[in-house]
Amino acid sequence: MTLDEFRQSLTSSQTPPAGVTPLLQALWHDAKGDWDRAHTLAQEVETKDGAWVHAYLHRKEGDAENAGYWYRRASRDRFTGTLDDEWTSIVTTLLED
Repeated sequence: MTLDEFRQSLTSSQTPPAGVTPLLQALWHDAKGDWDRAHTLAQEVETKDGAWVHAYLHRKEGDAENAGYWYRRASRDRFTGTLDDEWTSIVTTLLED
């Protein structure tokens, strides 16, 4: 799946694309405005990528301290660009894995 296909699914579907990982499902729900569902999914993935998604979600929520904790767990620097840029970066990385 490409980034464009993933983005298109946000307008053409009521559910995440079939076969995508829980983290991509989380980012899909986040983009659809369901932060709580996104957060629940991200919490269930105990990997560095899961921590990165978790960090992004807390950054979006406005909880910089909690986001910082999750960026450290992900072994990543705090993202300084826009939320959309970070969302795109994470989705692109996860689609490549």
